[in-house]
Amino acid sequence: MNKTAPFACLLALAATTAGAEPPPGFARLADVAPDIAQDMRYAGSDNFTGHPVPGYRAPQCWLRAEAARALAAAQADAKAQGFSLVVYDCYRPMRAVASFVDWSRNADQGTKPAYYPNLDKSELFTQGYIAAQSTHSTGLAVDLGVVGWNFGTPFDFFDPRSWTKSKVAGDARAHRDALVALMKRHGFENYPREWWHYAFKNAGEVRAHDEEVK
Repeated sequence: MNKTAPFACLLALAATTAGAEPPPGFARLADVAPDIAQDMRYAGSDNFTGHPVPGYRAPQCWLRAEAARALAAAQADAKAQGFSLVVYDCYRPMRAVASFVDWSRNADQGTKPAYYPNLDKSELFTQGYIAAQSTHSTGLAVDLGVVGWNFGTPFDFFDPRSWTKSKVAGDARAHRDALVALMKRHGFENYPREWWHYAFKNAGEVRAHDEEVK
């Protein structure tokens, strides 16, 4: 019997646990605001690349701790008004951003009808829908919506109809305005070309990270 095996297993378990922790200064949203729904698109194939994205081994939202606390406050505000938030992406490892660049250069157009019907994929960077360097990698940006609400376009629909102030039918205009107002009250600023993208503005010095989400 190998008496060192149990000890080796404990070391492996400890290493796995340590590796699963967010970067210093970050928090798991599930620990801070467990009632916010998480539909983390890049951890699976339901996204504009059509595949799980490198850097996402688990469908978990990580954020800088101050951004997570502010989002928890926004959720409390939302629930007091009778609705609830859902997040689609939070911290994004730099390797994921690099994979978007690689994807934009390959010939695969399988997701074009659903995500960018009126653009060539090579234009997504110049049009401002995807960035070669992302605020998401600092843990201060979050992509989100509201459970059950219509916003006029789906998440990650790369088209002028997704611009926050674009003309949309029905209740989508009121929903976009309500989300902007909610998030602004809690320190988040909307990116005008994506109704779902918000960045927390009340943070100190920040840097991008490449730790894998586990």
